[in-house]
Amino acid sequence: MAQIKELERIVKQVRRDIVRMVHANNSGHPGGSLGCAEFLVALYFETMKHTTTFSMDGKGEDLFFLSNGHISPVLYSVLARSGYFKVSELATFRKINSRLQGHPTTHEGLPGIRIASGSLGQGMSVAIGAAETKKLNGDDRIVYSLHGDGELQEGQIWEAAMYASAKKIDNLICTVDLNGQQIDGSTKDVLDMGNLETKFKAFGFDVIVEKSGNKMDKVVEALAKAKAKAGKGMPICLLLHTEMGNGVDYMMGSHKWHGVAPNDTELKEALAQNEETLGDY
Repeated sequence: MAQIKELERIVKQVRRDIVRMVHANNSGHPGGSLGCAEFLVALYFETMKHTTTFSMDGKGEDLFFLSNGHISPVLYSVLARSGYFKVSELATFRKINSRLQGHPTTHEGLPGIRIASGSLGQGMSVAIGAAETKKLNGDDRIVYSLHGDGELQEGQIWEAAMYASAKKIDNLICTVDLNGQQIDGSTKDVLDMGNLETKFKAFGFDVIVEKSGNKMDKVVEALAKAKAKAGKGMPICLLLHTEMGNGVDYMMGSHKWHGVAPNDTELKEALAQNEETLGDY
């Protein structure tokens, strides 16, 4: 088991990767990426059983599907830091002919990418298909997916949720990044979704709520709780409360940094708040 302090060190480097990638192209989505850094580091470095010898089938290993693909910077960083591809390739983010496009695509052949997720709302459906495949193949590993809270305004999410419950897809753990922000404002102002815990329970999910989604020990604990609930006849939903832009003070508390890149001065401020721990690319 990785130590919490070591996971936190990795998170600091991941934050540096995120802001540097987005700054270099003056485009991308830093806010949600920063808010999910603890979750993805915990998932890949602690919770999941996986191998960097990547195969799309993923037999005998846990799988992860990023549904809110615009937060690709955090996924690319975590995959590279996990050993799926060279860290130096992060420098090609959003460049022409790069495998690291703004929204992940499978046809680029980047190890670790299992879904093209530029269009929101589709990831739960894909994850369910993978989870059912594992059941049919007698594979007892777990399928994880991550969704933005604004993404839950897409109807396909709820069709998939209804199916997951009806078909008892109990090897599925769907996490929702609850930062309360989306591109045009707060989720409450754009389209208030009410009590998501109640909603997912009504759709037949076993629900875990974690209020401290940017505290590594709490995230690791919440994922362990979710994992313990697998195989008991119900799909699992982890509602993870996070802060958009977490770890960079001027990016927190607003939807502004959903899809805006930092300028040179802002980049220096962000890097000053997150020490280099694993070496910059």
